[in-house]
Amino acid sequence: MRKTPPNRDVQREARDWRRESDRWTHERHVEKGYRIKWGYVGIAYLVEFMVIGASLWGAWLFAGVYSDGDSKAFYFMLLAPLVYAAVELCRVPLGILARTQRSYFIRMLAIVGIVFAAGVTTKSVSQLGEMMFHPRLMDAAKAKTALKDAQADRGTIDNRIAAADARVAQYTTELDQIEKRSAENASQLAGLPPQRCERVYGTNSRGQRYSNMKCVTDPRTATLNASVAKAGTDRGAVTKLLEEARKARGELDRGAAERKVADAEQTYRNSVNRSQLHSFTAMVYGVDPIDVSEAQVHAFLRIFVFVPALCAAFASTILALCAVSVRKTFMDEDDLGATVDPAATPYMLDSITDALRQEMALTHGRPVPDEAAAAQATPAPGGASPAQSGAGGAVIPIDRRPPAQTASAGAGA
Repeated sequence: MRKTPPNRDVQREARDWRRESDRWTHERHVEKGYRIKWGYVGIAYLVEFMVIGASLWGAWLFAGVYSDGDSKAFYFMLLAPLVYAAVELCRVPLGILARTQRSYFIRMLAIVGIVFAAGVTTKSVSQLGEMMFHPRLMDAAKAKTALKDAQADRGTIDNRIAAADARVAQYTTELDQIEKRSAENASQLAGLPPQRCERVYGTNSRGQRYSNMKCVTDPRTATLNASVAKAGTDRGAVTKLLEEARKARGELDRGAAERKVADAEQTYRNSVNRSQLHSFTAMVYGVDPIDVSEAQVHAFLRIFVFVPALCAAFASTILALCAVSVRKTFMDEDDLGATVDPAATPYMLDSITDALRQEMALTHGRPVPDEAAAAQATPAPGGASPAQSGAGGAVIPIDRRPPAQTASAGAGA
């Protein structure tokens, strides 16, 4: 609580200062011919700075995603958004100029500049709108691709099963033939006579006698051994191919293909349900969200992106245009631009004089004097009329001109 009473002089001076400041501001507005509501202009600039900040931040993220780690490409991608931001900053001043300039040519140039700047803002904001819908659209596109692959896999499952069965039968037949050939070679090898060994006697070049053991093998033995070894190698290769073919055939299941298609459809439906754009498109066209086409989605995307971008481009400019109040005349707006003809001045003064006479007569209980008598009254010494020099006092006519001038002014009116 205040312990001392407020200083009335200080308050009076502050009030006079405010009145003087308001009077000066009013006269300045009258002199310029317009008045700007700076609160609205501040809101317009706030909206403009929010649009610029969001555009620059979106351009930064866009460059970070699509520059592929190249620092030069990253900064190259940020040059144009900086210029766009500078252009967007001109829209609010151009809107004020379009309202305050008296030259119609300058106003037309300002309007053209507003349209150009709004086009730049539309581009920036539409890019932000597309970036907002892009992640969900990409998820839906990936899920739809997986669904198409699953459906194609299900459509060709019968042909691939038949081909896998044919490969398994082929490798089985080859393995049987190798086994049969190997068995025949083994039986022939077993039917050959055993190795025959005998002692050989003779005399060498020195005339000395020698005795050696000589073994003779059937010449078919080497060929049959080679055939048996080759059959074993072929058996191993064909066995490996047969196992792979059987494994591939085991993975080909019609039920598994159906389940894969069902899972892909569920994944795609979940992705579409999380996509706001698909939901609105389905609501407009009256179909299931999973049944909307790519053309319908992109047509609705143009509406969802460009219409809000246009609204954002012109919102702050319209607010700046409405923040200017243009005066049609250099007079105060309370008098509605009315002017007083100088010829009507005597009549106005006479009406005011009559009103004062009537008020004074009612106050002192005297009859109202006649206008002609009051006009012919001889002024008292010192310039005062006899009525004024009396005790009760009378009203002095405001129009102090001679009767001839008054009559001529009335005739001229």
